[in-house]
Amino acid sequence: MACTIRVASEKAKLGQPELNLGLIPGYAGTQRLTRLVGKGKAMELILSGRFVDAQEALQIGLVNKVTPPGELLTTCQEMVEVFLSKPPLAVRYAMEAIDEGSQVSTDEGSYIEANMFGLCFSTEDMKEGVGAFLEKREPKFTGK
Repeated sequence: MACTIRVASEKAKLGQPELNLGLIPGYAGTQRLTRLVGKGKAMELILSGRFVDAQEALQIGLVNKVTPPGELLTTCQEMVEVFLSKPPLAVRYAMEAIDEGSQVSTDEGSYIEANMFGLCFSTEDMKEGVGAFLEKREPKFTGK
Protein backbone atom coordinates (compact mmCIF):
# COMPACT_ATOMS: atom_id res chain seq x y z
CA MET A 1 0.00 0.00 0.00
CA ALA A 2 2.99 2.31 0.37
CA CYS A 3 3.94 2.00 -3.30
CA THR A 4 3.38 4.84 -5.74
CA ILE A 5 1.66 2.49 -8.21
CA ARG A 6 0.43 -1.01 -7.37
CA VAL A 7 0.22 -3.82 -9.95
CA ALA A 8 -1.14 -7.23 -8.99
CA SER A 9 -1.06 -10.65 -10.58
CA GLU A 10 -4.46 -12.10 -11.49
CA LYS A 11 -3.76 -14.71 -8.82
CA ALA A 12 -3.07 -12.21 -6.03
CA LYS A 13 -4.99 -12.24 -2.75
CA LEU A 14 -4.73 -9.12 -0.59
CA GLY A 15 -6.00 -8.43 2.88
CA GLN A 16 -5.50 -7.14 6.39
CA PRO A 17 -5.99 -10.26 8.55
CA GLU A 18 -4.37 -8.86 11.70
CA LEU A 19 -7.63 -8.79 13.71
CA ASN A 20 -7.68 -12.60 13.43
CA LEU A 21 -4.53 -12.51 15.60
CA GLY A 22 -5.85 -9.98 18.08
CA LEU A 23 -3.94 -7.14 16.43
CA ILE A 24 -4.66 -4.21 14.15
CA PRO A 25 -2.75 -3.48 10.93
CA GLY A 26 0.53 -1.78 11.72
CA TYR A 27 3.05 0.25 9.75
CA ALA A 28 0.28 2.73 8.80
CA GLY A 29 -1.90 -0.06 7.37
CA THR A 30 -5.11 1.48 8.71
CA GLN A 31 -4.17 4.88 7.32
CA ARG A 32 -2.96 3.79 3.90
CA LEU A 33 -5.86 1.44 3.25
CA THR A 34 -8.38 4.14 4.21
CA ARG A 35 -6.78 6.64 1.84
CA LEU A 36 -6.74 4.11 -1.00
CA VAL A 37 -10.21 2.57 -0.75
CA GLY A 38 -12.22 4.91 1.48
CA LYS A 39 -13.32 4.66 5.09
CA GLY A 40 -16.24 2.27 4.63
CA LYS A 41 -14.34 -0.31 2.56
CA ALA A 42 -11.29 -0.05 4.84
CA MET A 43 -13.51 -0.68 7.87
CA GLU A 44 -15.07 -3.69 6.16
CA LEU A 45 -11.75 -5.23 5.15
CA ILE A 46 -9.94 -4.58 8.42
CA LEU A 47 -12.79 -5.60 10.72
CA SER A 48 -13.59 -8.77 8.75
CA GLY A 49 -10.00 -9.82 8.04
CA ARG A 50 -11.30 -10.84 4.60
CA PHE A 51 -8.97 -11.22 1.63
CA VAL A 52 -9.88 -9.80 -1.78
CA ASP A 53 -8.87 -11.18 -5.14
CA ALA A 54 -7.05 -9.08 -7.72
CA GLN A 55 -10.19 -8.04 -9.59
CA GLU A 56 -11.90 -6.77 -6.45
CA ALA A 57 -8.67 -5.03 -5.42
CA LEU A 58 -8.72 -3.25 -8.78
CA GLN A 59 -12.40 -2.38 -8.46
CA ILE A 60 -11.98 -0.79 -5.02
CA GLY A 61 -8.77 1.07 -5.89
CA LEU A 62 -6.35 -1.04 -3.88
CA VAL A 63 -4.34 -1.77 -7.03
CA ASN A 64 -3.95 0.21 -10.24
CA LYS A 65 -3.71 -2.68 -12.66
CA VAL A 66 -4.11 -6.46 -12.82
CA THR A 67 -2.03 -8.58 -15.14
CA PRO A 68 -1.42 -12.27 -15.84
CA PRO A 69 1.28 -13.66 -13.51
CA GLY A 70 3.81 -14.18 -16.30
CA GLU A 71 3.42 -10.57 -17.47
CA LEU A 72 3.74 -8.85 -14.10
CA LEU A 73 7.35 -7.71 -14.44
CA THR A 74 6.92 -6.68 -18.08
CA THR A 75 3.77 -4.70 -17.25
CA CYS A 76 5.59 -2.87 -14.46
CA GLN A 77 8.58 -2.14 -16.67
CA GLU A 78 6.32 -0.74 -19.40
CA MET A 79 4.59 1.54 -16.91
CA VAL A 80 7.93 2.78 -15.57
CA GLU A 81 9.16 3.48 -19.11
CA VAL A 82 6.15 5.73 -19.70
CA PHE A 83 6.80 7.59 -16.43
CA LEU A 84 10.50 7.96 -17.26
CA SER A 85 9.66 9.48 -20.64
CA LYS A 86 8.04 12.45 -18.89
CA PRO A 87 9.89 15.54 -17.66
CA PRO A 88 11.59 14.50 -14.38
CA LEU A 89 10.99 17.75 -12.49
CA ALA A 90 7.30 17.86 -13.44
CA VAL A 91 6.95 14.22 -12.34
CA ARG A 92 8.59 15.08 -9.03
CA TYR A 93 6.39 18.14 -8.50
CA ALA A 94 3.22 16.21 -9.40
CA MET A 95 4.13 13.44 -6.96
CA GLU A 96 4.86 15.98 -4.22
CA ALA A 97 1.55 17.77 -4.84
CA ILE A 98 -0.35 14.48 -4.66
CA ASP A 99 1.52 13.13 -1.63
CA GLU A 100 1.52 16.34 0.40
CA GLY A 101 -1.92 17.49 -0.76
CA SER A 102 -3.58 14.22 0.19
CA GLN A 103 -2.59 14.77 3.82
CA VAL A 104 -4.18 18.20 4.23
CA SER A 105 -7.43 20.02 3.45
CA THR A 106 -8.45 20.64 -0.17
CA ASP A 107 -7.65 24.34 0.20
CA GLU A 108 -4.17 23.59 1.53
CA GLY A 109 -3.69 20.93 -1.15
CA SER A 110 -4.65 23.46 -3.83
CA TYR A 111 -2.04 25.85 -2.43
CA ILE A 112 0.63 23.13 -2.59
CA GLU A 113 -0.45 22.31 -6.15
CA ALA A 114 -0.30 25.97 -7.21
CA ASN A 115 3.25 26.24 -5.85
CA MET A 116 4.35 23.09 -7.68
CA PHE A 117 2.63 24.30 -10.87
CA GLY A 118 4.51 27.59 -10.58
CA LEU A 119 7.82 25.79 -10.14
CA CYS A 120 7.25 24.01 -13.45
CA PHE A 121 7.33 27.37 -15.25
CA SER A 122 10.95 27.86 -14.23
CA THR A 123 12.12 24.67 -15.96
CA GLU A 124 13.68 24.18 -19.35
CA ASP A 125 11.54 21.05 -19.69
CA MET A 126 8.35 23.16 -19.60
CA LYS A 127 9.67 25.33 -22.41
CA GLU A 128 10.66 22.21 -24.36
CA GLY A 129 7.28 20.57 -23.77
CA VAL A 130 5.28 23.59 -24.88
CA GLY A 131 7.59 24.16 -27.85
CA ALA A 132 7.32 20.53 -28.95
CA PHE A 133 3.52 20.69 -28.64
CA LEU A 134 3.32 23.85 -30.77
CA GLU A 135 5.75 22.40 -33.33
CA LYS A 136 3.92 19.05 -33.34
CA ARG A 137 7.00 17.02 -32.44
CA GLU A 138 8.07 14.74 -29.60
CA PRO A 139 9.69 16.61 -26.71
CA LYS A 140 13.24 15.89 -25.56
CA PHE A 141 13.26 16.42 -21.81
CA THR A 142 16.55 16.97 -19.99
CA GLY A 143 15.44 17.22 -16.37
CA LYS A 144 16.37 20.89 -16.12
